[in-house]
Amino acid sequence: MVKIIACSLLCWEKVTRNTLESAMDLGCKVYLNTECGHSTFSVWKGQQKFGIETNLEIAPMVPYYAKWIREGKLKPSSDWNKDLKVKFTVQDPCQQVRKSFGDPLAEDLRFVVKACVGEENFIDMVPNHSNNFCCGGGGGYLQSGYNEQRLKYGEIKKDQILATGAEYCVTPCHNCHDQIHKLAEHYGCHYHVLHLWTLLAFALGVLGEGERKYLGPDLAELNMPEEADE
Repeated sequence: MVKIIACSLLCWEKVTRNTLESAMDLGCKVYLNTECGHSTFSVWKGQQKFGIETNLEIAPMVPYYAKWIREGKLKPSSDWNKDLKVKFTVQDPCQQVRKSFGDPLAEDLRFVVKACVGEENFIDMVPNHSNNFCCGGGGGYLQSGYNEQRLKYGEIKKDQILATGAEYCVTPCHNCHDQIHKLAEHYGCHYHVLHLWTLLAFALGVLGEGERKYLGPDLAELNMPEEADE
């Protein structure tokens, strides 16, 4: 067991160091991770644990989405949903919110979603923010092989989503996305699951035809890029 832990630490340090050094070699100022709470946390805490010297800001993607919208660099529109009134809720990923960046990230997550769908079309889960329930798919559980147990635990999240009445659940974590999507399939639920970037690209009118796998039939043909219409 001691050897396994030592090996894991060595691998963690190597991956973190290679990742940050690659970003520094490119002359970057920010190490901006994709929608994966585990990866962000690993690099963020790995840099601190192993004393890796860097001037990089290690940041998750969600606050930058919000920052760029507030600055007018990204201009999503919720006009598409004025008449449709499709309802959305959000999953607060454990790694990004409760374990790492807290309620400020949860607030930015909601700001981005509301900018894309309209504030009146957002319904929050109860509880939410740092008190939101775990989806049951993180920490390697998706890959553990204990599928029956994982899906049984996920009933908590499934019921929480259904209680909102929302047609879509949005999350900035691919583990949450996969787990919640599988819960819908397993229990025959009506809701769809979207990555945050998918919703943002949709509201910007740039979501490609091949990137619409998780949209329901109500949205699949809407807001197509202009090139697709020609």
